[in-house]
This record gives sequence, structure tokens and C-alpha cells, in this order.
Amino acid sequence: MKVMIRKNGAGELSAYVPKKDLEEPIVSMEKESMWGGSVTLGNGWVLELPEMEEGTRLPITVEARKSGG
Repeated sequence: MKVMIRKNGAGELSAYVPKKDLEEPIVSMEKESMWGGSVTLGNGWVLELPEMEEGTRLPITVEARKSGG
């Protein structure tokens, strides 16, 4: 699914899923750089993000996979 990852002025990360019209904060990350690992959203969703270079500029739209229940 397409997911837009962005950072607000306070430095907090969020994910927006246009198809679901859903925006949730990213509350935890498997990897410090976020890319190539999983992130957990505020609603409990776990998304697997693709490998990207560290320091990739935000906002960016990526193809993510929802895992878990």
C-alpha cells in the first residue's frame, strides 16, 4: 500500500495512508533509521518499510506492507 511518511515541525514522524484516509503518528521503529524495518503506528498497525538510504528527505511516499493483525 502507498504510505506517505512525513515529519512535523516538532520532529515527530507520522504516516498517512491515502486509500484509507488515515494519518497516525509513528510510535516505535524497529531500526533507528526506520528504513528496511518495521514501524508501529498509533493505531497499532505495523508497517514494513522498504530499504532506503539513511537521510532520505521527507515527506516521501513509499510502498509499505502491513504485517500482523
